[in-house]
Amino acid sequence: MTRYAIRHEHLGRWPVVALTDSESGMSVRLARRGATLLDFHVPLGERLHDIADGYADADALEAQEGARFAVMLPFANRIADARYRFDGKACDLQPGISGDARGIMHGFVCEADFELLSADADDDGARVRFGHDGLRPGVHPGYPFALDLEVLFTLHAGGLDVEARMRNVGEQAAPCFFGWHPYLRLREDGIADCELQLPAHQAVRTDDRLIPLPGASALQPLDAVPPLDFRQPRRIGGCVMDTGFADPQVDADGRVRTRLRDPDSGLAVVVWQQSGVTLAFTGDTLAGAAARRSIALEPMEAMTDAFNRDDCIDAITLAAGAERRFHCGLEIHLP
Repeated sequence: MTRYAIRHEHLGRWPVVALTDSESGMSVRLARRGATLLDFHVPLGERLHDIADGYADADALEAQEGARFAVMLPFANRIADARYRFDGKACDLQPGISGDARGIMHGFVCEADFELLSADADDDGARVRFGHDGLRPGVHPGYPFALDLEVLFTLHAGGLDVEARMRNVGEQAAPCFFGWHPYLRLREDGIADCELQLPAHQAVRTDDRLIPLPGASALQPLDAVPPLDFRQPRRIGGCVMDTGFADPQVDADGRVRTRLRDPDSGLAVVVWQQSGVTLAFTGDTLAGAAARRSIALEPMEAMTDAFNRDDCIDAITLAAGAERRFHCGLEIHLP
């Protein structure tokens, strides 16, 4: 019997794959719907603590409210007015919709049923690979491109690794970038007393629709906005954020690390990514008890509205026949 194992379950009608570690007790459950992480239990004293504020039942998973642990492709977060230009062509993601009803978020795959491509486990870890080939011309208005997506989740002694592989299977270049939307909950009484360290040097300035300002005006040094400066770990308190952070500090191993810690229990979770932008969302606009219950720390390849930014065009363009990978994940630091 190996240390790690795979189980196949259901959450209502939704197929679920569980990755388990018999030695530590760590476990992760992932639904095929959206390749969505549902929970992540880690040992804390004499009990297991779920660090993931995910969907608790089948109805919530179907509704996808809050985009909890959403896999985001071909774009993450918002596109201004649901319109963009690419390769000289104007694209409308919501044809026939006008006014305040316009608005699109988080891409097209978080509500898709992914294919289970593989699942295996040994003494080093448990792995599950999901695939989606539904991004094709004519399927989604305003996105006439063909992409395949594979997402590999690996549970190991240090936490959970996520590898996204995007492949352009069409005959023209395509705009795309990957993002992940994890909500982390280390305490039962919300996020105020958690310590956050976010080692970026600039905050992304936005308009009232949370669309980044044009060009260089989008980036603001954190020295100029002390309430958003978490370069040194400090208590979140009442800080309100739906904010992107850019120009990150990269550690010696090539990872950018955002740290969340409960000072009472000593439990800490690191959200790491290889590059890009991190968006922090304190959940103030979520309904009812979900508000400020957890914090979303989102690794993204590029900033919000990158489809409309000349300074992002190289980062988001995937040539015909080309493939790009993005790596991120969660490191678990037990007390």
